[in-house]
Amino acid sequence: MVMATTASTAAATALASVILEVADLEAARRFYSAFGVESYVRLRVCEAHSAGFRGFTVALTVSGPATVDSFVSTAVDAGATVLKPAAKSLWGYGGVVQAPDGTIWKVATSAKKGTGPATREIDEVVLLLGVEDVKATKQFYVGRGLTVARSFGGKYVEFASGGSGSVKVALYKRGALAKDLGVLADGVGSHRIVLGSTTGAFTDPDGFVWEAGDSLAPTPS
Repeated sequence: MVMATTASTAAATALASVILEVADLEAARRFYSAFGVESYVRLRVCEAHSAGFRGFTVALTVSGPATVDSFVSTAVDAGATVLKPAAKSLWGYGGVVQAPDGTIWKVATSAKKGTGPATREIDEVVLLLGVEDVKATKQFYVGRGLTVARSFGGKYVEFASGGSGSVKVALYKRGALAKDLGVLADGVGSHRIVLGSTTGAFTDPDGFVWEAGDSLAPTPS
């Protein structure tokens, strides 16, 4: 159910945090610390039912193939499953892994050839939400105050980030996103993700929940 109202659009919404809902908090902390992305997500214990594709992925953009390989290798060593081995594509070089908690991560670079040794530096983080109607959901978020940075019709929309070190939000057709990740589009139950909002709580047309949240910060130890 969409909970947005005309009155609620008075204040512009921005992404404050990305909260992953996991069954085993300590195991998730160990994985994300080893993977090297703990500063971009927060973790919360949740036993909500979820089966199949959860409708989103978190994409890391890095400088070159060696760094892609480093992140993918580290994730696998920490317990992740490879959904798509790192390889060249039309757009560059990348791979897809699924964390032990079920979250799907994509690591990619626009560079197809080696540009130096692995750095473990992340240039950009994008939370891709798989939606049924990109244009309609785009308008929903514009109504909430998000600013469109890039838009490709009904296929892809990317909103402006909150600054250096923050996570961008983007919209992609659910079926196309699943295909890109190498999984079936079918899924039921909880998305197992909550988006921290700089304003109030609401739920978007595809069931992604936003709640009033603090600034993005590592999960407390």
